[in-house]
Amino acid sequence: MPSDRTSQRSNMTDMACLIEPMIPALRRYARGLLRDRAAADDLVQDCLERAITHWSRRRQDSDPRAWVFTILHNLAMTRVRRQASRPQPVDLAAVEDWVPVPPAQEDGLRYRALVQTLSQLPEDQRAVLLLVGIEDLSYAAAAEVLGIPIGTVMSRLSRARERLSRTIDRNDSSQPGQSPNHSPHHSPGQPLLRRVK
Repeated sequence: MPSDRTSQRSNMTDMACLIEPMIPALRRYARGLLRDRAAADDLVQDCLERAITHWSRRRQDSDPRAWVFTILHNLAMTRVRRQASRPQPVDLAAVEDWVPVPPAQEDGLRYRALVQTLSQLPEDQRAVLLLVGIEDLSYAAAAEVLGIPIGTVMSRLSRARERLSRTIDRNDSSQPGQSPNHSPHHSPGQPLLRRVK
């Protein structure tokens, strides 16, 4: 019996070492999907509970990060479907946390426009953009998390980037003294959004 307890402790330690570093990324992704800090924290808690409970059912050859993100995504989609009949207003302050680096003071307007535009993207495009662009998952891992083909991930990501780019261009051209793609931090011909993968 002592060897069984030692083995169980070792498995729990291994699991904790794999899951614990994912928590900040899970929180950012949940906040990006739900746009509500408290609901996102509850969602991450539920996700971690399921991941720990079902850890032994996980395929050993699968990527644990993709597996945990899949659990989180499925739980989030269930909540989103339940709340679809009663939409809630977006709290911009709660959504800002999922952009990992705060902007410089002079980029504040662009940052707010980006956060607002992200919150207005269709759910499928926002999910792909958050997973690939913010959480740095590969196309294959994002496809696994969302349960869709890689080509669909690429298509949704392309549409999301295009929509963000158009909105940013529109915001730049509406600012006095600014013409599209000619901000102090942007060179002509350079894309406004960096290509991640």
